[in-house]
Amino acid sequence: MNTNILAFWMTLAGTVCWGVCFWWMRRISIKQNFLLDQLREQGRRIEKLSKIEHDLIKEVHPQVNEIKEGMEEMIAVVKENTSPPAPRKKGH
Repeated sequence: MNTNILAFWMTLAGTVCWGVCFWWMRRISIKQNFLLDQLREQGRRIEKLSKIEHDLIKEVHPQVNEIKEGMEEMIAVVKENTSPPAPRKKGH
């Protein structure tokens, strides 16, 4: 076989392989960009929800302390007003 013909076919095969490889990498790149866009959007949603949650916690936190203080007062009042339990007889 003539070396020029062999070189032509090898060059043609290399060019076709380069084209297929370029197309394949382009497909992967498009999928990666789509996935990155989805991740960015998810990050924005998480950040928004975190901010809302933080605002709610800041709003509720003082109320939790007030409830806790109120409970401590109620426990103290109940202890003051409760007489000690009568001793139980053993064996019953």
